[in-house]
Amino acid sequence: MSLYQDLSKRLREHIELGFYKPGDKLPSVRQLSQEHGVSISTVQEAYRQLEQDILVEARPKSGYFVVQKPRVDNLPRVSRPPQRPLDVSQWEEVFNMLMIRGDEKGAQLQHAMPDMTVSTLKPLLKTLADLSKKSPELGLGYGDIRGSQELRTQLCRLAGASGCQLHPDDIVVTSGCQEALSVCLRAVTEPGDIVAIESPSFYGSMQAIKAANLKAMEIPTHPETGISLEALELALDQWPIKAILVTPTCNNPLGYTMPDDKKERLYRLAQSYDIAIIEDDIYGDIAYQFPRPRTIKSFDEDGRVLLCSSFSKTIAPGMRVGWIAPGRYRDKVTHIKYVSSSMCPTLPQLAIAQFIRLGEYDKHIRTMRQRYEKQRDHMLTVIKRYFPNDTRVSFPNGGFILWVELNKSVDSIKLVEQCRLEGVGFAPGPLFSATGKYRHCFRVNFSGQNMEQREWGIKTLAHILLRFSKTL
Repeated sequence: MSLYQDLSKRLREHIELGFYKPGDKLPSVRQLSQEHGVSISTVQEAYRQLEQDILVEARPKSGYFVVQKPRVDNLPRVSRPPQRPLDVSQWEEVFNMLMIRGDEKGAQLQHAMPDMTVSTLKPLLKTLADLSKKSPELGLGYGDIRGSQELRTQLCRLAGASGCQLHPDDIVVTSGCQEALSVCLRAVTEPGDIVAIESPSFYGSMQAIKAANLKAMEIPTHPETGISLEALELALDQWPIKAILVTPTCNNPLGYTMPDDKKERLYRLAQSYDIAIIEDDIYGDIAYQFPRPRTIKSFDEDGRVLLCSSFSKTIAPGMRVGWIAPGRYRDKVTHIKYVSSSMCPTLPQLAIAQFIRLGEYDKHIRTMRQRYEKQRDHMLTVIKRYFPNDTRVSFPNGGFILWVELNKSVDSIKLVEQCRLEGVGFAPGPLFSATGKYRHCFRVNFSGQNMEQREWGIKTLAHILLRFSKTL
C-alpha cells in the first residue's frame, strides 16, 4: 500500500468511527504532512481519494471537511397503480414539454440533461474536431450496421465494471437509448402484447410502448428498492406478460438502485416465466457508489436480458450514441435496427471510442459522480427549506433527477402552466404513468444551470405553489 493510500485509509477509518463527524473540519494538509512525516503532495492525494469517494469536500480558502449528508426521512410513498394492463396516453403532454428548449431564460429543470460545461469533455471535443478535419471521409460512407468495431470493443471494457463479460459481436450500436428501447420492445413482443413496467416510469419508455401498440402493466414500486417482485409475480400469474422493462440502477424518475440480490431474483423470476427483461442502464455509470452497481445482465445465463444504454446522460445527448447487448435476440435486434435507421453516424462513435480508450471517460465519470452528488444534496436542502412540510422527495443514488411528491390536492399539470409564465420548468407527474397518475408529483433536474439559478427556480416554484394552494 502506497503512502497516500495508507493515509487515506486511516482518515477513512477515523471518519467511519465517528472521530470526525459530518461537517467537521479535518486537519490541514500541512498539519497532516508534519504529523505523519509525508510530503504535502501525499496528503493532497489522500484527500483527493476521499473526495472521490464522497467522504470529504474541499471548501475554497477553508480546508477539508467531512461531507454532510441530508436526512432521508420524507421519501415518496410506494406507488399503487391500476392492477390491469392499460394503453399508454400522455403523448401530447410529453410533446409539449419536449418542445421547451433547455436554454430558455429562467430555471428550466424539466429535461434530464447532463452537465455539458465541464472541462473533462474537452478531450472528446478536440478528438471530434480532429477527426472531422483530418479524416472527414470516415463520416461520409456506410459503416457497420452493428456500430464501429472500435467503439464496441471499448463498450465491452466498460461492461466489465457492471459484472458483464461481453464480446464486440454481442453489441449493436443505436442512435441513443431511446432507439435501443424501441428496437428491443419490437424484438420481443407483438402488437397487443403486455409489458410490465415500474410505476412511475420514464415517459420515453412509455411512449416506446405506445408506438409499438403494446399495453403497459404498471407494477407498484418502492422508492428505495424498486419494483415489487411480489406484485410482479401476481401480475405474471394473472396476465400474459411478454416482457419486463425496468431501470433498476439510478432509476428515472425515482432515483433508487435495486440491491444486487433483488436484481438476481428479478432475473430468476423472468427465467421461471420464460420472458425477456429489457434493462435500461443509461444512468448506471453515474451511480455515486464505487464500484458501480451490477446490472441484471450480469446475472444472465441464457441471453434473456437485453441491456440498453447510451452516452446521452454521461456525456451529451447530441452525440446520439447508444447500444444494446441483446443476448439471444441479437439477430432480430440487428434486423430491426437496420430497417429502422440502418447505421449510426461514424465520427461520434470513433471519438467516444478514443475518449474511453485513453482513460478520459473514466476521469470524466469520476468528476461527474462527485459533482452530481453535491448538487443532489444542495437541491434536497433547498427543497426542504422552501417547500411545505408534507413534501416528499426521492433520494437518488446516482444521476441528476429528483421526484417530488406534493399534497394530493395539488395538480402539477395546472401548476406547471403557472410556473412557465415565471420562467420555471419541471416535468409533471402524469407524464410518468400510462394513464396520467401522479398528478400531485413532478420531476426536476439538478445538473443543468448553476447553483444560484436552481435555487432561484425552486424558491420561485415554492412561492407559486403557495399562491396556487390558496386558490384551491
